[in-house]
Amino acid sequence: MSHKELVDRHKAVMPKWVSLYYSEPIAIVSGEGRHVVDAEGNRYLDLFGGILTTMTGYSVPEVVEAIQEQAAKMIHTSTLYLIEPMLELAEKIAKLSKIEDAKVFFATSGTEANDSALLFATARRSSNQILAVRNSYHGRSFSSMAVTSNPGYAVTSLSPFQVFYVLGGSRLRGPLAGLSDKVYIERGVEDLRDLLSSATRGNVAALIAEPIQGVGGFAQAPDGYFGAIQEVLNEYGILYISDEVQTGWGRTGENFWGYEAQGVNPDMITFAKGLGNGLAMAGVVGKGEILDAIGGSSISTFGGGPLVSKGALANLDYLLSNDLQNNAKVVGAKLRDELERMTKGSAIVAEIRGKGLMLGVEICEPGTVTPSPARATVVLEEAKKRGVLVGKGGASGNVLRVAPPLSITEDEAITGAIALAEAIEVASAS
Repeated sequence: MSHKELVDRHKAVMPKWVSLYYSEPIAIVSGEGRHVVDAEGNRYLDLFGGILTTMTGYSVPEVVEAIQEQAAKMIHTSTLYLIEPMLELAEKIAKLSKIEDAKVFFATSGTEANDSALLFATARRSSNQILAVRNSYHGRSFSSMAVTSNPGYAVTSLSPFQVFYVLGGSRLRGPLAGLSDKVYIERGVEDLRDLLSSATRGNVAALIAEPIQGVGGFAQAPDGYFGAIQEVLNEYGILYISDEVQTGWGRTGENFWGYEAQGVNPDMITFAKGLGNGLAMAGVVGKGEILDAIGGSSISTFGGGPLVSKGALANLDYLLSNDLQNNAKVVGAKLRDELERMTKGSAIVAEIRGKGLMLGVEICEPGTVTPSPARATVVLEEAKKRGVLVGKGGASGNVLRVAPPLSITEDEAITGAIALAEAIEVASAS
């Protein structure tokens, strides 16, 4: 079926806010390695990985075989029954989290994982006050949207929480723009102390923060910023939730978790996306006494089911045995170097930022830091014409998000950089 026919069907039955990329949207029907093929037979190098979800690559034999083997035995049982693959996966994640005496609760999406962490924190602290970070994104549900600051996604003012937003994110604009790392951290800590003493009731449940903002355009605070923030939180007993839905599993290259670069000791980590490599796998890993804070009994109908747990186990084992974290570090550095070299002097590239295979290219009006979503859209379209798929984000939708599977090769990274540089050149002249 043609893309045009699929677009017509999509418009007829899907809500209008379920958006599609491109002036002529595509359906991706197959993939192998880092490449995908659309419904009309066009092949692309995927530098977005299903929004940072295809972590190890498409059609990885070890992962496919594990899923097929489990599907032939048992696809689903709920957590009312013992699930051995879920327990094995939980044991591995608890160890990898570096949280002492950790426990794990599995869910089906990053949204649900953040919902769960917020539930655990508010129950543990008997408070509905939450701290979040400006320009943040934590999901599309009622409670996760309540702690989302990104204006394009915080589409309702209703909230189950009283939310206060701390400084963080963009270094191009806003109150922390242009500051040295030291002064940035000092200003953020000063603002937090003022916020806690003047705006909250003191008994705040938790701070939820992304080490690098995902939908926010891969904006990041200086290393050590959130560690300094946590020192203040500890004075009040406020819990720290590290939203690692996009930064986890070695994507930043230098560390397995994004929080490690910040000097943070998280009370909980939320995860999703890459662990399942496309399967609906997510969850929370955190201190046992916090996850045990829920009174009564509960279950998870789909979270941690045998099929998704078996697939996630195979995917995690593949990641670790092939040292894809180091590949993210090495190839990510090469990709960034090439992008910086090829776009040096471009009037519309205000900043290239990020770590490992989580890179953001901020597109602005020529010679300014004024966001240019229109030019970013041109880059998106032009890259597609050249056989490369990237994402878009940022508060204004003007940041290219480059986050391929962690198995990407150096040659593929260079191919992607060339296509992006050419697309940027076209957008610069538009």
